[in-house]
Amino acid sequence: MRALLAVHLPRLQLEVFRPKWLPEPAHGCAVLEQDRVLVASRAARAAGIRPGMKRGGVLTLEPGVEMFERDPAREADAQQAVAVALMKFSPEVALAEEATVIVDVSASLRLFGGVLRLCRETKALLATLGFSARVSLAPTGQGAWLLAKHGNRRLLKMRSLEQRLAALPLESIAEVRPFADWFAGLGCATIADVRRLPRAGLQRRCGEHLLDSLDRAFGTAPELFDWLELPPAFSARIELPDRLEHTEGALFAAHRLLVQMCGWLCAKQLAVTGVQLLLEHERGRQAIAPTAIDIALGEPTWHEEHLVRLIRERLARVELAAPVIALRLDASQVQAATPASTTLFPEPGGSAEDHARLVELLVARLGEDNVLRPAPLPDHRPEIANRWVPLGYALPSGMQGIPMPAGLPRPTWLLKTPVQLLMRKERPFYGSPLKMVSPGERIEAGWFDGQLVSRDYFVAQADDQSCYWIYRERTGSRDGKEPHWFLHGLFG
Repeated sequence: MRALLAVHLPRLQLEVFRPKWLPEPAHGCAVLEQDRVLVASRAARAAGIRPGMKRGGVLTLEPGVEMFERDPAREADAQQAVAVALMKFSPEVALAEEATVIVDVSASLRLFGGVLRLCRETKALLATLGFSARVSLAPTGQGAWLLAKHGNRRLLKMRSLEQRLAALPLESIAEVRPFADWFAGLGCATIADVRRLPRAGLQRRCGEHLLDSLDRAFGTAPELFDWLELPPAFSARIELPDRLEHTEGALFAAHRLLVQMCGWLCAKQLAVTGVQLLLEHERGRQAIAPTAIDIALGEPTWHEEHLVRLIRERLARVELAAPVIALRLDASQVQAATPASTTLFPEPGGSAEDHARLVELLVARLGEDNVLRPAPLPDHRPEIANRWVPLGYALPSGMQGIPMPAGLPRPTWLLKTPVQLLMRKERPFYGSPLKMVSPGERIEAGWFDGQLVSRDYFVAQADDQSCYWIYRERTGSRDGKEPHWFLHGLFG
């Protein structure tokens, strides 16, 4: 059976100025249209402010209330942002009247765990965006929209849908409102009363649009939706309600942008490998260039949680040069999303994607210069061959994939400067006497660049079973001195 999800945003006019994740002002806030209150916050309603009141009456009751003029352009942008984010659940999303979004989730119910779980996830997503919502699901989009506005019901059977819709007040249907006085004179109060009237008379009196709306809601006429079309590239911007002096406050707005981007990625069946977050500062004569935060991912992803963790770690390391007034997020690098592994048994120790996410998180937390990868050089001398570079460092051509010298084991951790060892009973000593547990490895190199080394390396073991990489200097008979032992590396 077809299932359409209706998401109604009853406080959209107010929450475009004061998102849900911002604390409400002590005296409340309200949105005005034509100098009359359109919607008021909880604190403002507690002070007696009601829709329809004039500005003077509002100031008389509560002089400290914040008032905003309605901004239809911002409302349309916010509704568009909600629609893009909801594409996480289905690519078929349409914008409806009166701050409502319709989503066809017929093929998504089983994927997201059923009706109740899908509705809970939808409300959680909208709370992240900063909006209150009423959610309903029904076999028709018009029916789900009416229920979301008035009943917040979740229905999947046509019979129960008809019963619920019939009990709604007749003003629920927009096409009825111009004729509300006429219907009241006839004694009609609910949609059921309107449906009992002769259809021919209703069409002559009210036009065909009223009957079409009722038929679409009850499923007796087909519904046609203009599904939202997405741009080929993602770029979203959000203006902050106030200037931010610290980056911690920008995380909420950045999370909102990430939710939109993840919806766009799911609809496009893409994964992101690089994103850029711009922290915009004041404009004008003393304008400052935006602070750019570039994040490169080792593995493509479209998961919101991982991206939020990376943004959080990067924001914690940014020092702002000036207050932030807006944020912009760009999906700078994308590629086709690869499906999840279909193997019966998971990889031991986690998948490659899990390892890549861990590395990306370490880079975001510690910095690119503190997370290194091996890049050995073709040299027999360990202190020159053992080279580590940042993960994003591009090796010159011909220097990639150079293998470590084969044969005897070598440690990954080399000391920057070898430590000379003490001698006890003609044995090298480092915390305890060391005994050799490997044959010697002779290294003689460096004559060509004036840094000649001549050493015999051994793997030595202490009393606590720790293993070390030590070497003995080779001296000729003409030197007339005893060779010294040095600690050069440690085994994990």
